[in-house]
Amino acid sequence: MSQLGNLEETILLLVMIMERPYGYALAQEYKEQTGQNISISAIHTVLMRLEKKGLISSNMEGATEERGGRRKRICQPTEEGHALVRTLRAHRMKLL
Repeated sequence: MSQLGNLEETILLLVMIMERPYGYALAQEYKEQTGQNISISAIHTVLMRLEKKGLISSNMEGATEERGGRRKRICQPTEEGHALVRTLRAHRMKLL
C-alpha cells in the first residue's frame, strides 16, 4: 500500500469527488472543504506525486477563450487510487 501524507490524501479525495478537477479548481475546493488556503503550486506538486504513485492520471484539455487560450490538466483517479481509498477507509473504520 502506498504511503500518503495528509495533504496527498485530501487532494486525492478531492479529485475523486470533483467533476473536473484541475489545479485552480482544486485549490478552491480545498479552501471550501478545509477553510484553509493552499497555493496552486502546492496543489501541482501533490498532483505530480499522486500521478507518480499511480493513484491519479491526467490529460490536457483543449484551450478555451475563458482561460485566455490556456489549456487545463484535468485529473482523474485510477483504479489503484480508488483501491487505496477503500483500504484506508476500511482501516479507519476498524478504529471506530
